[in-house]
Amino acid sequence: MVTPRTPLDEPTPGPSVSPRKGPARVPSRRSRGTVRGRETRAALAFISPWIVGFLVFTAGPMLVSLVLSFTDYSLVGQTHSVGVDNYRQLWEDPRVRQSLTNTFVYAALFVPVGTVVALGLAMLLAGVGRASGFFRTAFYLPEMTPAVAAAALFLLLLNGQTGLVNTVLGWFGIDGPNWTTDPAWLKPSLAVVSLWSMGGTIVIYLAALKNVPRQLHEAAMLDGAGPIRRFFNVTLPMISGAVFFTVITNTIAALQMFDQAYTMFYGPQQKATASDASLVYMVYLFQNAFQFFKMGFASAMAWLLFVIIMLITVVQLRVGNRVVYYEGDTR
Repeated sequence: MVTPRTPLDEPTPGPSVSPRKGPARVPSRRSRGTVRGRETRAALAFISPWIVGFLVFTAGPMLVSLVLSFTDYSLVGQTHSVGVDNYRQLWEDPRVRQSLTNTFVYAALFVPVGTVVALGLAMLLAGVGRASGFFRTAFYLPEMTPAVAAAALFLLLLNGQTGLVNTVLGWFGIDGPNWTTDPAWLKPSLAVVSLWSMGGTIVIYLAALKNVPRQLHEAAMLDGAGPIRRFFNVTLPMISGAVFFTVITNTIAALQMFDQAYTMFYGPQQKATASDASLVYMVYLFQNAFQFFKMGFASAMAWLLFVIIMLITVVQLRVGNRVVYYEGDTR
């Protein structure tokens, strides 16, 4: 006889026991070091072309020029050490002071005017809408034009007698100056020519304007701020980082300007009429190196310009850190 089983006689199911897992394996210090070493070697392999290019074409020539600046190296004769005579000659040569003065005047004209013009054009592009792509390309194309070709073109446009610029000014009763022969207008004419290649700066400003939050303008409009006040209190602070960057880069480029000045005033046809008013520092450096074959003195000139650019950049960085707005800065 089989006794029926009751629910109390059923075995009570116990909790399911899963296989015990051991603690997570922590990579050893040696394995972490191996992975880090592989990543470092891979990174160095990827940037090795830049490293080789920097050492061969930048750092190497800089060190060689520093050594040559203490010699009378001339490409054709014996080289002798002259100590600091080349640097002493920098102080005594009046044309060095004249070329530096001309370069500083040109930079003081080009950098502010170029910044204002590029920012104005970028603001116009920001308001164009769908057609901004076409105009952005049109404004950037001059950046691809060789500087020598642009300088030759403007040499014709700025001709005091037959140039198109003075012809257009004459339509409005304005007697245009002799842009390329009057000493008072030589450096402004160089600044005008340099405005031709502001396409990169325009694109940078346009990208910065696109990133200004719209709600900031809306809040300013609700507070009754007009367009001018919104520009100085909202737009300009928000794009001050981009403006600061372009001011530094354009200043460095202006202090090293060579192509336009040499093509317009020191080419084969203009060399006889060139004056000291158009002599910028890089042109005088080029003359000493490749016309007078004073390579040692030219190397000293190059290092003087390097120190000047470094000092000006340091001053700009100190001033910029006080006036530039950085998003997320808690100072």
